[in-house]
Amino acid sequence: MLCAIFVIVFSSCNSEKNTKNELKVFRYNEHYNVATLDPAFARNPPIIWPTNQLFNGLVQQDDSLNIAPDIAKSWVVSEDTKTYTFTLRDDVVFHKHAQFKTADSTRKVTALDFVYSFDRLKDPKVASPGSWVLNNVETYKAVNDSTLVIKLKKEFPAFMGLLTMRYCSVIPKEIVEYYGNDFRKHPIGTGPFKFKRWEEGVKLVLRKNYNYFETDENGVKLPYLEAVAITFLPDKQSEFLQFAQGNLDMLNSLDPSYKDELLTATGKLKDKYKDQVKTITGPFLNTEYLGFFLESSSKEVRSPLLRKAINYGFDRVKMIKYLRNGIGEPANSGFIPKGLPGYGAKGFEYDPVKARKLIEKYIKQTGNPNPVINIGTNSQYLDICEYIQRELGKLGLTINIDVMPPSTLRQLKSTGKLDAFRASWIADYPDAENYLSLYYSKNFTPGGPNYTHFSNEEFDQFYEESFKISDIEKRKELYQKMDSILISKAPFVTLYYDQVIKFVHKNVDGLKANPQDFLVLKHVRKD
Repeated sequence: MLCAIFVIVFSSCNSEKNTKNELKVFRYNEHYNVATLDPAFARNPPIIWPTNQLFNGLVQQDDSLNIAPDIAKSWVVSEDTKTYTFTLRDDVVFHKHAQFKTADSTRKVTALDFVYSFDRLKDPKVASPGSWVLNNVETYKAVNDSTLVIKLKKEFPAFMGLLTMRYCSVIPKEIVEYYGNDFRKHPIGTGPFKFKRWEEGVKLVLRKNYNYFETDENGVKLPYLEAVAITFLPDKQSEFLQFAQGNLDMLNSLDPSYKDELLTATGKLKDKYKDQVKTITGPFLNTEYLGFFLESSSKEVRSPLLRKAINYGFDRVKMIKYLRNGIGEPANSGFIPKGLPGYGAKGFEYDPVKARKLIEKYIKQTGNPNPVINIGTNSQYLDICEYIQRELGKLGLTINIDVMPPSTLRQLKSTGKLDAFRASWIADYPDAENYLSLYYSKNFTPGGPNYTHFSNEEFDQFYEESFKISDIEKRKELYQKMDSILISKAPFVTLYYDQVIKFVHKNVDGLKANPQDFLVLKHVRKD
């Protein structure tokens, strides 16, 4: 039925109803409500995507994860790699607002604005979930309007990557103080688009910032679009049909409800849609996995034999082919995803014979003839968990699946209330240290991201040593050693390394796949 509707809708979606204004508006849907437009709370993609259009920081990442200038046009790092001196552009202004009380209702950004923004990020009263990005910062000060100096407590090679996070955006003190808590819905930044209207749960509209400072390679001012319009349809099929009707320009990611309609089993766009739609794909720094809470009361979960059995007991290649239509990379290596230095430690290949022997060894050692492991997941990943359940059931290990809302899953995972859980880790910043931090013993939840409560003295030693090494090739060797330790202890089951996939209409140009799946619209055109 869905296929028939899609064909009918697409046959009429290219009608001449679009006006020139509509062709300059980029429209996409967000399934989850945006809770805030304050960058200090940009902790997940639904918030990061719109705030990425509204705000800038000192530096940014290009599509290859290189650090590039943003408001800072240049910087110098001291020989001991603990002092960073940034020189700011002098042509960056905040979005217009009457509170600036100037002739043009705006003002230039200075180094003091970054001092204020960082102070606010650290303020316990603000309670920003991103305050941790400054934990290693000893001091920061404005030497003058265009010079900012940041000193670290200890070496941290990935620090510049942290500064690219939306948490580190510059914001104006007078506007934040004017709105107070309502700054969340009255955001004033420096980005390529400015806030226009927000009807929460219905629609969010951003308009072009004509004062934006960046230009393209030909000197043409960015952005090209006039506006960005975001809707909040929670139903994936409704979103799909809106895309088919031409009411949305982009369909983000792959959902089971329409994946077989759009893609072949090998991840190629089906012939009947090639004239209307194109796919944008690329590596995504996201490891999908099952985690084990190692302090669980479950003897099965605490057993390395059974954890390794699950790792050997299902075919990841087949799982990607049939359940993901070829989208993603089978995770037969460690926890570090493909695309980051340190990837490539030898992991678990499909070996049902070895898996069965491990299960039988556990039964013999414990006298428990019916080992059972419970896995918590949400409905989006139920098909993958059921596949693992079937495959391990054939080998003598019973897997029970508890399906729950995403919010419940997050809460129970963070508080150690689940024996095993389906999870994913999307890079906060492009360095393998970010992934390995999940297994550092001083990062136990709820104070840190170590959800498994994994602890290993040798791993911790290597982890701490890596901070003192600025040479990426030497750090890479250390990262692989750490990943190999994790594989030998199996506190997780890696499923796949994700892939960015977006479906867009062919009149959209300039949208690229970003390894962190940040939505960058300043270079997008609609023909």
